[in-house]
Formats: sequence, structure tokens, C-alpha cells
Amino acid sequence: MKERLKRQLEFSLEIDKEKNVFRQTHLSGHGRNENDAEHSWHMAIMAYLLREYSNEPVDIARVMLMCLIHDVVEIDAGDTYAYDEASLATQQEREDKAKERLFSMLPQDQAEELTEIFEEFEAYETPESKFAHAMDNLQPVILNNSNGGGDWKEHGVTAEQIYGRQRKTALGSEELFEVVDRIIRENIDKGSIKE
Repeated sequence: MKERLKRQLEFSLEIDKEKNVFRQTHLSGHGRNENDAEHSWHMAIMAYLLREYSNEPVDIARVMLMCLIHDVVEIDAGDTYAYDEASLATQQEREDKAKERLFSMLPQDQAEELTEIFEEFEAYETPESKFAHAMDNLQPVILNNSNGGGDWKEHGVTAEQIYGRQRKTALGSEELFEVVDRIIRENIDKGSIKE
């Protein structure tokens, strides 16, 4: 087997471990906790379907690839809950180490390409990264809303915490932020989110 193909297949098998990284968010219909691979797949499909709501024209294939790889580092770094301040403080360091290990498994050109796309997502500067982040923010909101806000209730999350994260959704899509805002306000009224 060619060395290039061997490395690509080894990476492909390694990223299967993303299916074992479970998030705080539950599947719709009060299902089990979703895993990172499900979250990433869901985001990628949503990006394709909702691309017309991006504030700016985007290369949708690039957005979808960002969605698919943005959490692969959590294979090593673990999931960082959006409202866990202690874990957020060490997230960058953990994810940087994971990025180096995982992407270095690939042939040099593909390692560089995926590293560039991952870092573009993290930098939050291009239209593509802003829209991909909008999907990363919207996806757990619609799941949590479908479950009566159970994850917000369980963790005692406040409106201020949610808005702190969700305001960035507007950078990628003002129209989708309006949807998020409505969902948040409805869940405040229902008592699922603390004011």
C-alpha cells in the first residue's frame, strides 16, 4: 500500500473516535446525549440547507468542511461545554495539542489544508467561518428547544450566558439570530432559561 493512502486510511479510522465524544446536548425527542460526529454532520447539512440566510455569499463546500472538522480535536481534548468557564480557560491549549497530533497523521498537503480550514473556523473572520459558527450555535439551540429546554434547565444556564454566545450568530446570519432570539425569549417565558 502506498504510504499516502496508508496515512489517509489511518486518519480516517482515527476520526471515527469522534463518535465516542458525547456532548451535553441531547438528541431531539428527549433522546440520549448526542456525540460530536452527529453534531458536526447535523451542522454541515444545516449549513447547506440554510446557506441562503448567510449575511454574505459563502463557499458552502468550505463551510460544510469546517462544520465537519471543527470538533475533531475533541477526540483528544474532550468536549468543552459552552458554559463551563473552567474548561473554557484550558480549551485552546488542549485543542492546539490535539490539532497537531491528529492532522499530522495525514500527508503533508492534507495536514496543511485541514489545519488552515480549522484555524480559519477558529479565527471567526471570514464569511465562511462566521456562517459555520452560526450553525455551531444554532444547532444545539434547536435541539434543546425541541426537548423543552431540558439541557438549559439541568445546567441552570442563564439568558445572559446564552446571549453571550448567541450574539455572535448574527455575525454569520442576522436572520437566523432572530430565530435564536425568539427561541431564547420563549424559553425564558416557559421558565427553561433563568433570566
